[in-house]
Formats: sequence, structure tokens, C-alpha cells
Amino acid sequence: MITQQLIIANKNRNLRASIAILLSMPVLNITFSAPAFADTAPTETVTNASSDKAKSIKNIPAADKKFPKDNSVFELGEMVVTEASSGKLQSRDILSSVDIMNADKIQNQNVVTSYDLFQRMPGVQITQFNQGITTGKFSFRGFNGEGNINGVKLLIDGIPSNTNDGNMPFIDALFPLDIESIEVVRGTNDPRYGLHAIAGNANVSTAQGGNYVKGRTSYGSFNTHDIQTGAGYEKGGFSQNYSVSYRATDGYRDHASSDKNSFSGKWFYTPESEKYKVGLIARWSDAEAQEPGYLTLAQARANPTQSMPHNATDGGTRQVGQLSGHLDVKLSDNVLWSTKSYANTYNDQRFVKFSEAVSQQERDGNELQYGGTTSLTYSPKIAWLDDFSVETGFDTQLQDNKSTRYTTNNRIRSATTRNQDFNFNVYGGYLTAMIKPFKWLKLTPGFRADKIDGDYTNRLNNKTYAINDYDTIWQPKFGAVITPIEGYSLYGNWGRTFQVAVGTGTYLTNPNPINVAPSINDGWEVGVKLEPVSWAEGRVAYWKQSATNESSRVLNSASNDSTLIGATDRQGVDVQVKIKPLKMVSVWTAFSLQEAIVTKPPSNPALIGTQISNTPNHLFSGGIDYQITPKLKSTLWTTGQGSYYTDPANAKGKFGEYALLNLDLGYRVNKIVDLQLQLKNLADTYWEYVWYDGAQTLHSPGDGRAVYGAINVKYDL
Repeated sequence: MITQQLIIANKNRNLRASIAILLSMPVLNITFSAPAFADTAPTETVTNASSDKAKSIKNIPAADKKFPKDNSVFELGEMVVTEASSGKLQSRDILSSVDIMNADKIQNQNVVTSYDLFQRMPGVQITQFNQGITTGKFSFRGFNGEGNINGVKLLIDGIPSNTNDGNMPFIDALFPLDIESIEVVRGTNDPRYGLHAIAGNANVSTAQGGNYVKGRTSYGSFNTHDIQTGAGYEKGGFSQNYSVSYRATDGYRDHASSDKNSFSGKWFYTPESEKYKVGLIARWSDAEAQEPGYLTLAQARANPTQSMPHNATDGGTRQVGQLSGHLDVKLSDNVLWSTKSYANTYNDQRFVKFSEAVSQQERDGNELQYGGTTSLTYSPKIAWLDDFSVETGFDTQLQDNKSTRYTTNNRIRSATTRNQDFNFNVYGGYLTAMIKPFKWLKLTPGFRADKIDGDYTNRLNNKTYAINDYDTIWQPKFGAVITPIEGYSLYGNWGRTFQVAVGTGTYLTNPNPINVAPSINDGWEVGVKLEPVSWAEGRVAYWKQSATNESSRVLNSASNDSTLIGATDRQGVDVQVKIKPLKMVSVWTAFSLQEAIVTKPPSNPALIGTQISNTPNHLFSGGIDYQITPKLKSTLWTTGQGSYYTDPANAKGKFGEYALLNLDLGYRVNKIVDLQLQLKNLADTYWEYVWYDGAQTLHSPGDGRAVYGAINVKYDL
């Protein structure tokens, strides 16, 4: 009945009517009573974060631990509970829709790029270009993954990892075996991040510490094969972790082969006194790929695996690197200073011919980013407050970027169409507090401010331009959660984030320069988190975000420019449920309704009320984990989305709807060796990414049915 109502709701273009239907469903009134057979509470992994030398305690029933449940966190995989009386503000402390996926849902997956791991995350849209090294990215809260409006701040081990335009190529350096968790914060009230955090942020954390040797080798459809290795050694307060991985595939389509390798090293030291922790992380990845190109509608339906002759020399190479230093100092029992410094490098060369009627282009991008983040957290004991902490932080990022383009014929240059050199610098700071006057009430007021400067030089005419005077961008924040009964929490938040144009759209390049104000994005959310019994958990939230003069990057612009969309509204409902009625069975599901519309276009009134292109009205994921025997485990899971318009006027039809079914089987041979079999797109469903080039829709079919086998080995030293 619930599924049927959800389908009906999504066919209604008016989201307000859809929301009314959804909110009338029984899911808001979920009540659970433990069945007689559920006499064993699920186990968790507990990490005591008050020590840098974390200790894992397994097989402790949840009922025996007294961790507070006054939060809005939804967790997938083996639960990790962090206990810390004081410490830096964490994603778990943000009173917004926070989702965490742990290693057991990550490290056994076969993916071309690690952003595909976000398919299981609630409310996350995956945009898969399937074009060589330009594979795609993830987004949420009504922002699409096209690359023209980027709403998500990506961090890797706490290091900012977006390029200037907001894209996410640094995730190429990550392979699943090295990833410990993925945390997604959806909403506008997280004060820690500014640039690109319009709709929220995502942090990917990799392995740190421990004594182990592990490896994974897999082979499957399309001649896909990879080898992932990792090792950790920790003694006397010094830890070192290494990861070396390689992946290659011929691809589902013709002319789609690719290969990628990656290396990372992490070195940390904590003295016996545990007064400080200092470390260094180095990461590098090198990738090369062919591009199968885009097909017309007729070509895609006739033969989705083909690549057209005009794409025969399309493809590219990409190198990304990150180097970061980390320092945490415990200044006193209740004061923690944390700082990170970093340098990111990005070098990308791509040859692409979008259709037979246009010329091939060479697109070269080079970026050097460097900067740092620092914070000071004070957590005193105040007799008349149940809990209290305050944190202030500052961050800066300096970018030295180059973007060149050429008209080419079979990779032979014939003309230079772009030669740009621009500096983009952002400085930000925040102040926030966690105030818990009573056990049942938690408040998180805060604010953030950002300042931007830089300059741009057009090497084609040697003219230099100043950046827009965006002034100081002030962003107040607030969150609250009320927990009158343990396991039942009502939370709400309000916050302001911002957007500035990317590329040359950030600078005063017009003959009569006029400063363009930043787009101010105000958002709020109200939700309820339910955990009435240890084996059942649910969350329902309604959210809305409204932006002023939103800008959109012109993707095929020779000048690397942006254009104004105008004022926009986004809103939606998120529903998530996770139950474990039996020790051997767990079920999880997530469904999101969303709407993104233009409310005040800058010049064309006909666009009022139109939906922002490539933004589906619903997203879903879910699965069933079944421990068939003590050694054999299965997971049947699905992911999908609704259709979307591809053009601003919503006149060229809707595309992109799909639902994919996947099956994972795992067999534990012994304490060291696991065997895995994965069937992806089990029903061999046709699915695709579609965009509109101004003249026609262009289609990139996704992978058909695929089978992968893998061997995992892990030996604890």
C-alpha cells in the first residue's frame, strides 16, 4: 500500500499535492512492538573517541549502552557509535538530515568510480555521464549533477575536494577497500563549510591506524578487473597506512575502455600522553580512458552499446593528487585545537566531439589549490547545563587555475578557443555552540562569514579583470532537537548558504562592469527521528530552500561563463526506514520527493514555474540483508529515480527514469578469506543519462546486466 501511494504521488506534478499524499501515509505514525522472536539486540561497534588510540568493542547489545539518541542521524551498515565528552564538532552533531554509511556497505562493492557508492545513500542523485574519465557525480536536495549548478561540498579525510567549478574528480583517487565511512549532511545549517556547500556536504573517511594486511581482487563483465591492497601498522604511538589499487575495464559500450591506478600513504603519531596527534596524508591517482560518446535518441534505442565513428578518437587522461598535514592538540581537559593544511593538484586533458555536426575539442584543465582549516573547541562543565560546547574556526583556500581549449581534428589542434588563467581565493570563519539546557533539548546556534577575491587574465587578448565585489557573505544558522521520550526526537533547523558563479562568470568581464551579488540560499527543515525499539528506526523530514539570483555555468561556453537563472525554490520530503526484526534479517529503504523550480527568471517570464533541468522528482533506494547461514550472506537491493526535463523551457520531453535491481552474495571461507558474487542490473533494465545540446537530446546508455566475482583477504597482525 505504501509503495502504491508513493508511485501515485510521484505522478502528480504538483509536489504540494504529492507531499499531502505522502504525509497522510501511515509511515508518520510508525509504531513498533518487539516480536517474541526478537530477543537479541543488534550489535554495534563502539569507538571511544576520547583517545586517539581508538578501541573497538564488539558484541555489546545496544540496550546496554547509554548513548544519547537526541540526534537526526540515519546509519547504514554496522553501526559505529562515537563516545566523546569533548572534541571537534562532528557531522553527528549537526541537527540536520545526516546519513552515514559504514565500511561493510562500501568495501565489497564493484564500482568504476567511488562516487557510485553514493547510490545507497538516502536522497542522493547519481548523474552518470559514462564518458571516460568524465564519469559523473552525486548531488541532492534538488540540485542536479550536470556541472552547471553544484550544491555539495566534498571532503576527503576532512580536506576540501571540489574543483573550482564544484565538480568532484578528486574522488577518483579513492578505491572502496580503503574507505571506512561516508557521511552526508543535507541542509543549510552546517557552519563548518562555505564554498560549494549550498545544499550540504559529504565527507569520505579512509582507513587510519590498526595492524592489518588486506587485499581484494575481482573480475567480471566487460573484462573488468581490479586489484586493491592495503596495509596498516601501529606501534608506540606511530601508525602508518598504505593503499595501492588498480582497475581496468573494456566498458559496456564500444570504445569505452579505461584504466586507473591509485596510491595513498598516511602517517600519524600520538605520544603516550595523548596530548597531541600529528600526521601526514599523501594521495595520487592517474587515469586514462576512451569515450564512447553520446547517441541520438534513435541510435540509443537501436543499439545502446555502439559508439559512432565521429567519437573514434575521443578520450582523455586525468591526474589528481592531495597532500595534507594534520594536527590536533589537547590544550587542556576541555579545550581542543585542530588544524589541517593541504595542497590539491588537478590535471585533466579531454578530447570530445559531442555530435557529428560539431568539431572535436581538446579541453585542458589545471588547478593548484592550497589552504588550511583550523578550529578551537571549548567544552566546559557547567553545573546548570546538561551539556555545552562552543567552537570557532577559520579556513582559507587559494586557487591557481588554468583552462585552455582547442578546436581539433582527430586530436590535432587547429585553433585556440580559450586560454584562461585565473586566481580564486576564499576566506571563511564560523562560530557555533551546542547548548543542552536539559536532557530533552539541544540547541545549535551559529553563524558563518565568507569573503572572496581574485583576478582573471584572458591570455587570448592579455586583458586582466577583477573579481566581483561580493562583499562579506553572512550566513546565520540554527538547529534544535527535542527528545521528550528517548527514541522519539523532533528536530528542525534553518540556515543560509551561498553560491557565486564559477569560471570567468566570477569576474567583471563585461564592457560596463556591474558587480553581481552572490546568490543567497535560505533553507529550513523539520523532521522526526523515531527509534522506539532497538531493532527499528525511521526518519521523516520536510525541507525547503529558496535562492535569489542563482547562476548556472554554461557548460559548452568557449568563454567559461555563467548565466543567471534567477530566483528558485526547492522543496521535498525524505522518508527513511530501517528494521531488524530478526538477527539474520535487516531491511532498509529510503524515498525522496523533490521539486526544483524557477520562480523569478531575470528576463523571460515564460520560464516562471518551470522545473530546473535534469532534476528528477523522486529518488529511492532500499534493500534486504539476509544472513542465510553463519557463513553465507545475501543482499538484494535497488536504486532508482524519476524522469526529468532536459531543457529550461521543459519543452523537449522527459527522460532518465530507471529502477535497477542488484544482488550481492558473500561467503566467508574462514577468518581471513571472503568470496563474493555480485549481479548488477539484474533485470537488464535499459537506463540512460540524457542532456539537451540546444538542438537535440543526446543519450548515454548505462551498463546492462553485469556479473562480478571477488576474493577478499584480510589478516590482522
